[in-house]
Amino acid sequence: MAWIAKQSANLKLEKRDEPYLTPALVEKITKDIMPRYATGKGALMTTLHEVQHIYGYVPWEAMVEIAKVLAITPAQVADVVSFYEDYSSEPLGKNVVGICQSIACEVCGHQALLDHLKIRLDIDVHETSADGKFTLLGMECIGACDNAPCALINGKQYNNLSISMVDEIVDRLSEDS
Repeated sequence: MAWIAKQSANLKLEKRDEPYLTPALVEKITKDIMPRYATGKGALMTTLHEVQHIYGYVPWEAMVEIAKVLAITPAQVADVVSFYEDYSSEPLGKNVVGICQSIACEVCGHQALLDHLKIRLDIDVHETSADGKFTLLGMECIGACDNAPCALINGKQYNNLSISMVDEIVDRLSEDS
């Protein structure tokens, strides 16, 4: 996959009137989460999970707020969010389809699944459909190499996938949405 540079020098962050970290969330971070760790950096991933659980993603403005509470830099927060697949800095679709891209899945045909879904959903990997129904992710190993190709779809693991099986799942999810 090629690196695509984004023009971020003039990027404007959305500002909300109210903070993402509510007083109750700040209290939870400072009284429940931070005491379990030696440093603010240590509490970062647990704090990010809390924010992602509440909002479904970690907004850029929330990263700045988290940095302030944990006494670390916003860049350190953004580094962790952008490195780990568990976190997203953009809202995800109602249905998240993560295709495993491990070597076992690669050998067993994950690329055909990804290519089919990109056409079917009219999005690229790590994008969300215009209607907000689907986000397509390329994931690193999900630990089911003996059942390749596999995927995590809305947190549920699907094994030994074929294009027709993926179509059935997408059809069912489209009806439910």
